[in-house]
Amino acid sequence: MALDQRNGARSRSRMIGARLVIGLLALLAIAALISLLDTNRGSVRMLDMLREPSVYLAAALAVLGLILSRKRAVVLGLAAITIGINMWRLWPYSFLATAQVPLPDEVDGMSCARLLSFNVLQDNDRYDDTATLIERVDPDILLLMETHQPWLDALEPQLARYGYRLDQPLRNKYGMAFATRLTVDRAEMVANTSSNTPTLYATMRMEDGARFELIGLHPRPPLPGQSTESRDANIARAGARTPDGLSNVLAIGDFNDVPWSKTTARFAREGGYRDPRAGRGSFATFPADYAWIGWPLDQIFVKDGVKVEDLVIGDDVGSDHLPLIARVCVDPMSADADIEGVFAPETPAAPGL
Repeated sequence: MALDQRNGARSRSRMIGARLVIGLLALLAIAALISLLDTNRGSVRMLDMLREPSVYLAAALAVLGLILSRKRAVVLGLAAITIGINMWRLWPYSFLATAQVPLPDEVDGMSCARLLSFNVLQDNDRYDDTATLIERVDPDILLLMETHQPWLDALEPQLARYGYRLDQPLRNKYGMAFATRLTVDRAEMVANTSSNTPTLYATMRMEDGARFELIGLHPRPPLPGQSTESRDANIARAGARTPDGLSNVLAIGDFNDVPWSKTTARFAREGGYRDPRAGRGSFATFPADYAWIGWPLDQIFVKDGVKVEDLVIGDDVGSDHLPLIARVCVDPMSADADIEGVFAPETPAAPGL
């Protein structure tokens, strides 16, 4: 009798486990199908961020389902839907895809610069760790995001070493700080993705005189219950039109979005950008503690004569993001002709709030 009871209990537990696994796989499959909808609803666009974790979770659940359930065709079918749809979108960032940019690129004879792009997390109080990161990387181009005045004060010794600085401290988690050793022809921060979210535009010169434009972006994320139509258009415009209309452009920053999303793909397509991560993996930067299953929210895109010699994701220094570190070069023989009248900032960046 006792043996029969134990066997019955195991059978019930196995049945419950199998149903739970199939239910979770069904939810993942439904989410994957919904993500294909051609809509600007934020709740749907947010599903782009779940693609990579969904693949891992569906694969794990499929293995568990094959052990627990007799409905193996159902388990495999649901897992195939989830993995197939998500991998279709993730494919350009898999190791099997064709790389868009050689890495390292051929940069003989070019002037190069070290780059550090980092969302410091406004509420992060580990100022010394970020200061140490800046000193260790010693970037020629530094872009920091979520910087309010306490962050600027804490990093003043490091920022003071740069020949050019442009700061926009904000308390709304969209502050920005830019510093460089390169020659700056002009630089400005404008609120062209949404109010109180500065976008950096800088026209710069390498040591050999090669000119390029830098775009630093930190737009707001897609949110449930909101349309992304205006946001998507503003982000695309931010990358497609630059102050001096140079063909050499470097775009970096925390896009609050993944590179395979509808929004970021449009940014790259309309701006004519290439992604050095494509064909090499996602280079996830968020969340810092679990980036191995997280999202590549911090982006780097290049255009025309801008080359990438090296690209790495830095160590955790207290933020919820990991730093993006690169060595970029500009071909002095590439075209840099100005295109008059392509850019007119619509809204100046708001003062500190």
